[in-house]
Amino acid sequence: MAPVNAHPQIAGTARALPPNYADQDALLAAFRAVWAGRHFNLERLEQLFSSVRVGGRHLALPLGDYPALTSFSKKNDAWIRVATELGERVVRAALENAGVAPREVDHLYFVSVTGIATPSIDARLVARLGLRPDVKRTPIFGLGCVAGAAGLTRASDAVRAFPSQTSVLLSVELCSLTLQREDLSMANLISSGLFGDGAAAVVVRGGERPSGRGPRVVATRSVLYPDTERLMGWDVVDTGFKVVLSAQVPHLVRDHLRADVDAFLAANGLARKDVTHYVCHSGGPKVLEAFEEALEVPRAALQRTWDSLRDVGNLSSASVLFVLDELLREGAGREGEWGLLLAMGPGFCSELVLLRW
Repeated sequence: MAPVNAHPQIAGTARALPPNYADQDALLAAFRAVWAGRHFNLERLEQLFSSVRVGGRHLALPLGDYPALTSFSKKNDAWIRVATELGERVVRAALENAGVAPREVDHLYFVSVTGIATPSIDARLVARLGLRPDVKRTPIFGLGCVAGAAGLTRASDAVRAFPSQTSVLLSVELCSLTLQREDLSMANLISSGLFGDGAAAVVVRGGERPSGRGPRVVATRSVLYPDTERLMGWDVVDTGFKVVLSAQVPHLVRDHLRADVDAFLAANGLARKDVTHYVCHSGGPKVLEAFEEALEVPRAALQRTWDSLRDVGNLSSASVLFVLDELLREGAGREGEWGLLLAMGPGFCSELVLLRW
């Protein structure tokens, strides 16, 4: 294994939330009003909202603005506007936290699965942020919840190849703008209680550009599970993105994650007992319980993830980066300690990132 200081380093992180917050009771009342005229058991909706263990969520727009979003184009126009504003704010904060000037950025990775734009959001941010015109941009769509970890991997790969350079990863997810009001499927009802809006950014510097106390990205691994395409994702319909969310996801976690993690760690001369910090995507209570069972760790090992789920909901790709930011804000991670960052998402797939302080 290469010396630790030769690996890419996470130099700074930041997170941002839209200013419009609604607690779970207010959101439940809004959905009850929307679906009250349908042949639907509203008590079941209340049970679902309670079961996801989310206390409230931040929204891209004020709650009263959502009824006017009557078409995919209106939803997507709102996504472009808010994603650009939130993206600018969070990248500025991450660069400041890393002590990196905008013109030092060589690569900009943008991940999202809740809207589409050409030119992409990263292109719209170059001039606003003061990035160089020759910055290498990579917008990534379609990875969903796993994209925070996958994006960190890709951003690290770039500066591993060019160790004097700097990458920025930006995740913006505005899940509230994808909700289908006419869809009374169980997947949509669960999503209406689970997913929130937010953005996160990570600055990664090559091994020749050390910065601060952030952990190094020592190794990464991607795992794709064949014949699982219908477990999670979107069906693209006339009104936008219709959620696909299978109840089989926790079972797949229990069936595969332990062996995948053990093989990944063993390839780096480690075992689960060597991992001090787990940074996991907040996929929902059943998924988190499956993580705990598969990894054979106590609730305390994933407490930051549970807290993030309660406070802001599942933010898709931004969730795992929120947990990473919280860990670094707390000053956790002593020299020599190992961390494992992991997320799962459409494909169905997992991304594993090995960290070392």
